[in-house]
Amino acid sequence: MSTTATQAKPQGLALLLDWRRIRFTLILSIAFGLLFSFGWTSGLPSLLIRTVLLGLLAMLAFGLFEQWPKRLPRWLARWVLQVVAVAATMPSATLWIYILSTAPGAPPFWKDSDRLSGFGLLTVLGLLLAPWVALGAVVRQKDALARHQALAFELERTKLEGQAVDARLRLLQAQVTPHFLFNTLANVQELVDSGSPQAAIVLRSLVAYLRASVPRLNETATTLGQELQLVQAYLELMHMRMPDRLQFAVHVDDTALALSCPPMTLLTLVENAVRHGVDPSEEGGRIDIHLQRRGERCVLQVVDTGAGLRQSVGGLGTGLSTLRERLQLAFAGDAQLRVSAQHPRGVCAEVEFPARGTATS
Repeated sequence: MSTTATQAKPQGLALLLDWRRIRFTLILSIAFGLLFSFGWTSGLPSLLIRTVLLGLLAMLAFGLFEQWPKRLPRWLARWVLQVVAVAATMPSATLWIYILSTAPGAPPFWKDSDRLSGFGLLTVLGLLLAPWVALGAVVRQKDALARHQALAFELERTKLEGQAVDARLRLLQAQVTPHFLFNTLANVQELVDSGSPQAAIVLRSLVAYLRASVPRLNETATTLGQELQLVQAYLELMHMRMPDRLQFAVHVDDTALALSCPPMTLLTLVENAVRHGVDPSEEGGRIDIHLQRRGERCVLQVVDTGAGLRQSVGGLGTGLSTLRERLQLAFAGDAQLRVSAQHPRGVCAEVEFPARGTATS
């Protein structure tokens, strides 16, 4: 939306002496002067001077009563006051112009038939034309005000929609963070319950990992490069917990690392593969992560050889369901999350969204 559309209406002298009004008045006054110059006996310059003076005085009357008085009785509309003021200006202004233009010692203009005729012509034409011009200006003003209010309303509506989407994203983010923490702590709990000697090592690594990663979880956006660092740390942690059952590999298109994405997009896919794919499988499994930029699109793919969809607990799970909704909000529906079974076993989870520049949090 342009800045001009939302500018406040000028007030005081700025409105009274608005250049666009002056320009319009000059053009219209000169046009009327030229139109009625036929038969004018005092010469064209004197006629143009009079029509321009009358036009400017009418403009000032229009602008004055546009702002003053600030409050009017209910029965009196502002536009009526402006039109009446312009109409009243015509005969009085014409009278003063003729009085002031009378040379010293010369007879009054009403005793000069030519000047009296000119006075009558300008007065009648002013009374016939000026109120209609003022009325047209009022209509144009109201139309411009209606457009301005419509634009302001649209701007406010867009702003509120943006705030609603942002609030929804933050709410979903607030749901994701404890979900991720509880899942990770549950893995450590399993080691502690089983009396594994790896429990203490994993717990220390987990604390260090959470200390570095939790602040990022509250950011509104991150880069795929930062997201990948988080995922690698998470996988190394999980590998310490089940060294014989988890293998992983990362395949990265370097041009995708600077692209922005919602926080925990890739981490959610990987965590889902570990929790619902590799962990429940007796043989364990392998996780392959692919980050690619395909033209104007970015594709994240996490493929595991774990238990597969049928053995997964709770279908797609809370993490993927929440991720799907976050992507729809973040990219206004221009993002997809696809989950498919792999042969002979395993799951492929793929996220595709517009490739955008470096994220700003």
